[in-house]
Amino acid sequence: MPTETEIKVDPFSLEIIKDSLLAIGDEMFYALARTSMSPIIYEVLDYACGLTDAKGQLISQGNGVTSFIGMLSPMVQHVLKRFNNGEDLAPGDIVIINDPYVGGGSHLSDVGLVMPIFFKGNLVAFSANKGHWTEVGGKDAGSFTSDATEIFQEGLQLPGVKLFDHGNVNQAVVEIIASNVRFPELSLGDMWAQVAALRTGGKRFEELCEKFGSSLVVTAIDHLLEKGRKLAKNELLQLPKGTYTAENYIEDNGSHGGPFPIRVKVTISEEEFICDFRGSHSQVMVPFNCSYFALLAGVRAIYLAIINPTENINEGVFQPLKIITDEGSIVSAKRPAPVSVNWEARLGGADLIWRALAPVLPDRLTAGHLLSVCSVVVTGNHPDFNEPFLVVEPSVGGWGAGRGIDGQRGQFCIGDGETYNVPVEVAEARYGVLVEEYSLHCDGAGAGEYIGGSGVIRSYRALSDNQKLSVIFGKHQFAPWGLNGGEEGSKNYVLVKKRTGEKEGPFGIKSRYTLNKGDIVQLVTGTGGGFGHPYNRQPERVACDVKNGYISLLQAKEKFGVILDPQTIEILGFTEERKNKDIH
Repeated sequence: MPTETEIKVDPFSLEIIKDSLLAIGDEMFYALARTSMSPIIYEVLDYACGLTDAKGQLISQGNGVTSFIGMLSPMVQHVLKRFNNGEDLAPGDIVIINDPYVGGGSHLSDVGLVMPIFFKGNLVAFSANKGHWTEVGGKDAGSFTSDATEIFQEGLQLPGVKLFDHGNVNQAVVEIIASNVRFPELSLGDMWAQVAALRTGGKRFEELCEKFGSSLVVTAIDHLLEKGRKLAKNELLQLPKGTYTAENYIEDNGSHGGPFPIRVKVTISEEEFICDFRGSHSQVMVPFNCSYFALLAGVRAIYLAIINPTENINEGVFQPLKIITDEGSIVSAKRPAPVSVNWEARLGGADLIWRALAPVLPDRLTAGHLLSVCSVVVTGNHPDFNEPFLVVEPSVGGWGAGRGIDGQRGQFCIGDGETYNVPVEVAEARYGVLVEEYSLHCDGAGAGEYIGGSGVIRSYRALSDNQKLSVIFGKHQFAPWGLNGGEEGSKNYVLVKKRTGEKEGPFGIKSRYTLNKGDIVQLVTGTGGGFGHPYNRQPERVACDVKNGYISLLQAKEKFGVILDPQTIEILGFTEERKNKDIH
């Protein structure tokens, strides 16, 4: 019998196997969505599925949360290490893990499942997924809290134990989970959906091995990984060589010593893409830290935007990427630092790389965007059913403009990727709230030759007393940055309008704020940064912006120097500042 290294893969078989692996990732993805129980899974799609080879190297992934693309392979590699390099794994095993401080970790709410795939007694691959559970316990409903001081307050920790052993469910683990979460039907329902997705991936991979033989499939995967490495190296040659730096801040609620400075030095050579975060603030006793593995996921997302690969993403694409941190920093925290709001540091690190390289890569990177997940948690009793409900959702906002393009409006931040918001109809049916407004936030910020995309306003009216609101809206102190002379965007914030007529806010971070029947919480996300000087924007486009409601007549004049007729919105002329200013 020929060895794997002697097996030749013809281009036709290679292409069929590649497309089959992609199809398996997609089928896993759909299987999870269609069998899940929580809106954050089946509506928002806050999860990801994929396959790795027997070494834990990513080979295929279904669309979903962008950051999760950097979490699946380290998670599988940790499981391999934990189980004696795979020697202690068997057919039918499924491992459950949410530890933020080991491979693939982010925060406790992101629960991963890993299943080894065997063919004729040999370990040939893994199917893996990671999903955001609505609840994993902890001191606050929804398991997000802005005032936790250690990870033990943030929920149930699953260190990588067998949920299934030789195909038999470990009922003790199931009961421990059920006893520690507030909504066991949702959490366990999503867990079984993840199991279904893993088994779907395993079945399809075994069928692929039956068709082509496992040796040919494994050899084809090695070819694809090598192709990914070559693709990344070729793209690296197109990038400007040198060292680029940026600094920014991770925000808190103002009572814990923040904002906390972070910095990066990006070095691009012909062989490596190095991101050095040394010198960032040390870890803090509030949950705005992220672990090294969460940072890795965020950095991988922006790295892909820069490399811009044209083929399927696999582990080989990441070969040139190197990350350096100070151990115990806010972007590489150590246990037991709290990390439930890890996305502020995780995405803050990605944004630093973005900001450092955007001036030299204007064709690949835009100006700054809303950046934050802008998470919302509302809990209370549903007025119709007198049963507890729980809202857990991210928010959409504005993206920055780029060379030749206006910013995108009402999109999720870089960390959320191919996800969606909860539809109004679902929110009003499942939760004890009424959606008063869902509209674009057109504040005129982000002016430029190309304008930043608008954020949104989403308002909930409480339909019962004693509801509890927790929000974490980053970028409430520092607006998204402009590029090439474009103006800054606007900040994210939350405003509460009480039924008594009082108002509270704007604020960015709040825990367990009481809403009573008739109170309205207004969730406002910012506009992205602009690109190029506003006076360079074509007058006809400025007039169109006014007609669309993105800017006002006054903003057209003051920011863009274009004077419009208030009735017809026709161009009447230009301000002296626009006519005289040298903007080229």
